Amino acid sequence: MSTQALVSDDLQKFPRCELARFPTPLQRFKNLEKSINSVELWVKRDDLIDFGYGGNKVRALEYIVADALKSGSKTLITGASAQSNHVRATAAAAAYLNLNCIAIYWGSPPKEVRGNYYLTRLLGAETRFTHDTDRSSVDTMIRLVEQELVQGGALPYSIPRGGACALGVIAHMHAAQELLEQCQDREINVDLVTLAVGSGGTIAGWVLARILYDHPWRIEGFTVSRPARELTDIVRNLVQQAAILLNVTLNINLDEVVIHDGYIGDGYGIPSIEGNETIKEVAVRQGVFFDPTYTGKAFAGFSDFMKKGHYGDIQTAVFLHTGGEPVLFV
Repeated sequence: MSTQALVSDDLQKFPRCELARFPTPLQRFKNLEKSINSVELWVKRDDLIDFGYGGNKVRALEYIVADALKSGSKTLITGASAQSNHVRATAAAAAYLNLNCIAIYWGSPPKEVRGNYYLTRLLGAETRFTHDTDRSSVDTMIRLVEQELVQGGALPYSIPRGGACALGVIAHMHAAQELLEQCQDREINVDLVTLAVGSGGTIAGWVLARILYDHPWRIEGFTVSRPARELTDIVRNLVQQAAILLNVTLNINLDEVVIHDGYIGDGYGIPSIEGNETIKEVAVRQGVFFDPTYTGKAFAGFSDFMKKGHYGDIQTAVFLHTGGEPVLFV
């Protein structure tokens, strides 16, 4: 049986609520290749997903929301920062499907309603703040709000920060398979797939697809949220959870999950000098916008690795553009 058939069979085990059209484009960034040691550079444009202002969080939501509908829930609860792409996409999915959405944010309300926070409110989501700068305060409040709704007779459906759960991981396997088919059709031999790593769900899906279906590239991420060692453990756990859901036995080698430190800057969601310079360079040379939270920092890391010779064996690379442009307007 072909790899394509195996992936299709695995994904069809789970209900999917189709929110967007796939595949997303695979675009060559020729104008940037000289600045990264003339490596052939392709970008997988998940920023062009045509639902809810795009971004790869929509992929995970197609499976997560389908599970919520199957359970009979009428209210989605999730959370993150006020500029969360995932929360904005969840609010869009809820509005589209006539569901309620409660968005939990850490910290206090921003002084101005802009970017993703503006869009989330525009979409009709109820917003609550933890008034605690600890990001884990979101997880605590999600549980409290869920208990509150259950006690009131409702049936809420809670979604972890970033959509990082087993169903979300399985959704991102679909993106990896899209890339494989696009590369086969265009005879592109990819050595490396690289991306930003925040909550860990996206890279977990790509790693799991590579393990199960023997994809020909290696996968490396650049953390934008927390230390790489901590994220590596999170990603391994997500891969295992998804494998259990797929009913497959999996042994993950230590080198299967590769995440690099060094490009977070002053912290998650805080623009960095290198990230902002990267955003400007990519916009000027390619007419494409990265964001200051995820893709700007990750591509700055990838570009720096290339310039320093860390990827001397790489001839063709793919960078995953996960979206996030609303944050540019904050």
